[in-house]
Amino acid sequence: MRFIGNVIEKLQRHPKRVVFPEGTEPRILQAARQFYSLRLGAPILLGDRSKIKDAAAQLNVSLEGVRIINPAESEDLDSFVQRYELVRRTKGIKVKEAREAMLNPNYYGAMMVAMHQVDGFISGASEFTGSTLRPLFQIIKVAPQTTTASSCMIMEVEDTRFGENGVMFLADCGVIPEPTVDQLADIAVSTALLARQILGIRPRVAMLSYSTKGSATHPTIGRVQAATALAQQKASRKGLEADFDGELQVDAAIIPEIASRKLPESKVAGHANVLIFPDLNSGNIASKLVQHVARANAYGQILLGLDRPAADVSRGSNAHDILGVAAIVGLQSIAYDELHPDAAKKTPREGRP
Repeated sequence: MRFIGNVIEKLQRHPKRVVFPEGTEPRILQAARQFYSLRLGAPILLGDRSKIKDAAAQLNVSLEGVRIINPAESEDLDSFVQRYELVRRTKGIKVKEAREAMLNPNYYGAMMVAMHQVDGFISGASEFTGSTLRPLFQIIKVAPQTTTASSCMIMEVEDTRFGENGVMFLADCGVIPEPTVDQLADIAVSTALLARQILGIRPRVAMLSYSTKGSATHPTIGRVQAATALAQQKASRKGLEADFDGELQVDAAIIPEIASRKLPESKVAGHANVLIFPDLNSGNIASKLVQHVARANAYGQILLGLDRPAADVSRGSNAHDILGVAAIVGLQSIAYDELHPDAAKKTPREGRP
């Protein structure tokens, strides 16, 4: 709660507009209401107006301050259809198919973000990951100076000795199954940028493996070693002041006593606040273990590498988790133009298929 309380306090000074495509989902309704009540900005729900009002009434949730948009009745529908058809023309999309897509709240919400009608996008509470990510990757381009879209979980544990006063950034936990060296380096730099932006600290990035500095040999270890060096280069080109080290076992990365024996000269070992996993299997498994076994507050998946802030929340999230993610996405949008100065000047183009 320390972490998310600070995020909320910062966002209250710069309220933002966040769209929630799952307008009738009970946890989304509760989170949207809290978002408005805490003066974080303007929540926007997508869906059939009468169904959303009925769902809110059943939960006794006030919709004061909450805007509702039905894509089918929206005055922007035709222009969104034209934009989507243009963006996807090379994929053979016709106007009829574009209209069907824009009637889907996730597609409509993604277009709202791309057209700067809202500052952030939150979905996934009742959707499979693909249903959330596909519209975003098709409509919102990858941010300038990066080629990789990935995701991050922000974990807050009670023991403040870990990470940054108990806060750790874990990636990639939701998008790329087997990242290449270049993708792994991009993931590390994007996550470090998020850590710096959200916490205002110097990121200490551990590139994780089952080996520490050559204690084992395998091609997968070589990939982590190469990604570590490349991440440092990419960070330097971006002017990001951060420390990268790898390959590291996770205990050497986060436990000072172990790090002092294995890597006494490392700036990262024993004090890492950003943990980069070698593949999606390890990242997803580890994040869920930390969340449930350590009873950590978990906020994510925060999407990285896109030129607009968005998140794919877990179907297991509660309303408080979703509120926390919405606050993080809102806070991201405050300085997004500083992180990606070319993004705001461009209109949406085709992303990934």
